Amino acid sequence: MIACDVLHIDTISLQRLYALIILDHRTRRLHITGVTAHPTAAWATQQARNLATDLGIRMDSLRFLIRDRDSKYTDAFDAVFQAEDIEIIKTPVRAPKANAHCERVIGTLRRDVLDHILILGEGHWRQVLAVYQRHYNTHRPHRARCQLPLQAHGQPPPVLEPASRRVLRTRVLGGVINEYSYAA
Repeated sequence: MIACDVLHIDTISLQRLYALIILDHRTRRLHITGVTAHPTAAWATQQARNLATDLGIRMDSLRFLIRDRDSKYTDAFDAVFQAEDIEIIKTPVRAPKANAHCERVIGTLRRDVLDHILILGEGHWRQVLAVYQRHYNTHRPHRARCQLPLQAHGQPPPVLEPASRRVLRTRVLGGVINEYSYAA
């Protein structure tokens, strides 16, 4: 099952930018498929095609797409997923809790990043989203995964390291997010 929603932000020049966020419920993997200042039905449909191409054979394991009733999600958008035998589930009008997982990811992105960084423009927004997507999918601990990052799912829990080992900190997004690892 996957869920999608459109995230919008305002840049420092008061330009509104949109990004299509797609979340795989089973793996919690985040896909940010595109950014635009003018979202249209054609843009959303192209982002759906891009996702289908990126996921390839993994689309076979998906059965449902949860989405709201935004006018950007047209029959052409739905047809991309229906061609892969994915059933479309439309949430009720004005019921964001019906798409809670996707809404939570958007809220997390706003708290982790947008509360600390002013977005300069579309290029900057794309860069910030790409870095955050990599962090979310490879380093960020997830409650549904026993506080392990997605990359570590299926691996045994990490062995407790001696306190004497050196810990390295990697600053992400200018220090807004910090990733920690043991020195080799």
